[in-house]
Amino acid sequence: MDRVTAASVFNRICELGSLSAAARALDISRPMVSRYLDEMEKWAGARLLHRSSRRLTITPAGEKVLEKTRMLARLADEITGQGAPGEPQGILRIACAHSTATHILGPMIPAFLARYPLLRIELEINNQPVSLVGERIDVAVRITDNPEPGAIARRLGECVSVVCASPAYLREHGIPTTPHDLSHHNCLHYSRFAGQSWQFSDASGDAVTAAVSGNFSAGISSVLCDAAIAGCGLAMVPEMEARAGLDSGQLQCVLPDFAPKTLGIYGLYMSRERQPAALRLFLDAVQQRCLSLLRAMP
Repeated sequence: MDRVTAASVFNRICELGSLSAAARALDISRPMVSRYLDEMEKWAGARLLHRSSRRLTITPAGEKVLEKTRMLARLADEITGQGAPGEPQGILRIACAHSTATHILGPMIPAFLARYPLLRIELEINNQPVSLVGERIDVAVRITDNPEPGAIARRLGECVSVVCASPAYLREHGIPTTPHDLSHHNCLHYSRFAGQSWQFSDASGDAVTAAVSGNFSAGISSVLCDAAIAGCGLAMVPEMEARAGLDSGQLQCVLPDFAPKTLGIYGLYMSRERQPAALRLFLDAVQQRCLSLLRAMP
C-alpha cells in the first residue's frame, strides 16, 4: 500500500476528526480509509488514534507522527510540482451564490479553462452556505462580513454596495437625504436576515445604522434589483448587480454622502495542507477579477 497516500489520509483524518468525514473529503470508501490508517499504525509501530463510537483522539505517538506526515505531504507536493508546473489537472468543485456566479466567476471561468485545458470545473450555485466536507467542495466563494467558522478564509476582494431605486419611485416618494430617512420608505431587503438594518459610513468615517422595513424580501440580489426597477422601493445591492440599471437610467443612486458597508469577498477552503495547484491558481484569478471590477467602478 502506498505509504505517501496513507500519510495523506492520516492527515485528513486528523484534520476532520473522523474516518467517515475523511472518506467523503477524499472520495474513497470508509473501509479504505481504515486500511490506510492501519498501514500508518503498522509503519509507525504504535497506535496513532484512540477510536470509539463517538470520537477519535490522537495519541502522543500520533501527534509526533502527524508532524512528520505533514512534512511528507509538503515534500510530496513539491516533488509533484516539479513534473508539471502550471498544468493543473482533475476536477475543481466550486460553490457560490447566484450573483457571484453571474458577475464574478461566470465571466472569468471560460478564460481560466482555456488557459488550463486539463482542468475541469464543477460550479455549484446555492445562495445558502454549503458543507465543504459533506458536499466535497474544494472552495466556496462568498460575499460576507463573517466568514463561516471551521474553514480557512482568503480575502479576494471587496463588494461595494449601493442604495438605489427607480426614478419613478423617487418622484412619487421623495429622495432620502440621510439613512434615517429610510424609515419612511419601502426598503427591499434580503430574506435570510431576521432583523433588518442597513449600515453606512458618513463623510467622517463614522458608522451609521438605519433600521429598515418593507413589503418585499428575496434571497437573490438580482430579484431585488428587478423589484427596484419596477418601482417597488429602495434596495441595497452590490454595485456590480445594479450597474446595468444605473447605466441605463432605470435605477438611480441615493444617499451619495453615505457609503454602505463594504463586504469582503472570500475564498473558503478546508486546509492549507496538500492544497491543489488548481485551487491556488483559481483563487489568484478570482482576486484579479475582483480587482478589475473595482477599477471599473465610476
